[in-house]
Amino acid sequence: MRAVVKRVTHARVLVAGEVRAEIGPGLCLLLGVGRGDDPEAAERLAGRVARLRIFENEDGRFDRSLLDTGGSALVVSQFTLLADTAKGNRPSFTAAAVPEEAEPLYERFSEALRDLGLPVATGVFGARMSVELVNEGPVTIVL
Repeated sequence: MRAVVKRVTHARVLVAGEVRAEIGPGLCLLLGVGRGDDPEAAERLAGRVARLRIFENEDGRFDRSLLDTGGSALVVSQFTLLADTAKGNRPSFTAAAVPEEAEPLYERFSEALRDLGLPVATGVFGARMSVELVNEGPVTIVL
């Protein structure tokens, strides 16, 4: 499982030009589910994301987590994070889980964040989405 974590002032997901999810300050999470991932991996990664100290304290140091700030999370499924570009110019996505396996793990990841008390909005699994965000900092971390 791979996540790209972006600290944002706001973010939203549109499907067919319609806003489907939106958050204010917090994290925009692009989540890729790989073959062999399981619910425990989703829960562990959600815990890491929630506790990742990438928000600044009063001294400007990264010392606060999403749990500390009370921010929101926008979780967007993105199988392309599992791309293999080792051969040729066309990426291979064989490392990505098939949708029937990936969607429940995507949902489990989002639910694990909710279980920690975080407000969570989600994109539409499998849909062609437009993601709009303002990356604050910018801060972007790959987990």
